[in-house]
Amino acid sequence: MKCIFGPVPSRRLGMSLGVDLIPYKTCSYDCVYCELGKTTHKTILRKEYISRDVILKQLEDYLPLLDTPPDYITISGSGEPTLNAQLGAIIRNIKSITTIPVAVLTNSSLFFMDEAKKDLLEADLVLPSLDAVSANVFKFINRPDPLLAIDEVISGLINFRNEFTGQIWLEILFCRSFNDDYAEVERMRETIKNINPDKIQLNTVVRPAPEDFVVPLNGIQLHSIKERLGTVAEIIATAIPKRGGTHFVNNEDNIVNLIARRPCTMEDMSIALELHPNEIFKYLSKLEKEKRIHHKLHNRRMYYQVVGL
Repeated sequence: MKCIFGPVPSRRLGMSLGVDLIPYKTCSYDCVYCELGKTTHKTILRKEYISRDVILKQLEDYLPLLDTPPDYITISGSGEPTLNAQLGAIIRNIKSITTIPVAVLTNSSLFFMDEAKKDLLEADLVLPSLDAVSANVFKFINRPDPLLAIDEVISGLINFRNEFTGQIWLEILFCRSFNDDYAEVERMRETIKNINPDKIQLNTVVRPAPEDFVVPLNGIQLHSIKERLGTVAEIIATAIPKRGGTHFVNNEDNIVNLIARRPCTMEDMSIALELHPNEIFKYLSKLEKEKRIHHKLHNRRMYYQVVGL
């Protein structure tokens, strides 16, 4: 399994080198908006899903090949990274071989577990998500493992903030008519005061979602919520930053050449081009914004093709 991907441009982290600790779509949630599709293995069981030695060997081999160091080494990927019981040791090992800061993208679901929280304390930057604070909204949008409760998720975030000395950038992804009404945003505002993140990053659905009822907020709606959440809130639902480099350009061209021959899913492209699914999605997002490609839903699968074909 390829565990290292990128560097790819990130709206939040500049150039990010991804480290994937979890098999594809192994997650504690099955979010209605997830760009990678439906969760195929929903669980809260922590174990060493991918060997720490394999991950670190791939990273040690990969880092010398980079012309320019990335802004962050980002533990993210195609599932929930805190499910890997070796997360803390992996972060410590990464820091022993490079000075590049380590960020962790997480859905926040396992913060209530002491071992998961302890592992995350090793990171330089943690980017948790919190899309709802009401139980019914949480269950609808995030479709969590049955053993998870939103009150535990929130308590875990608050407790983590009390111990973590690094930066916390809290992401909220809004879906129109589901978690954007006045009452839910007010409840979020009160809850976020207790979490006390360094940033509140507001997002919406900018890539194809697995459910066709998921609709994004517009700029006016996001700005209104930003004003209510205060000065540390910012809108991140914007274009991915550009950065030069033949690695990025060549992969864009490879994707266009591939789907010019026949429509492909993200999984098709990942296999054919030997690129990580998250890396594929970064390129697809940029190409769609440039109107070079578009997507269509067929038999509940998302296909991409070149514009004009």
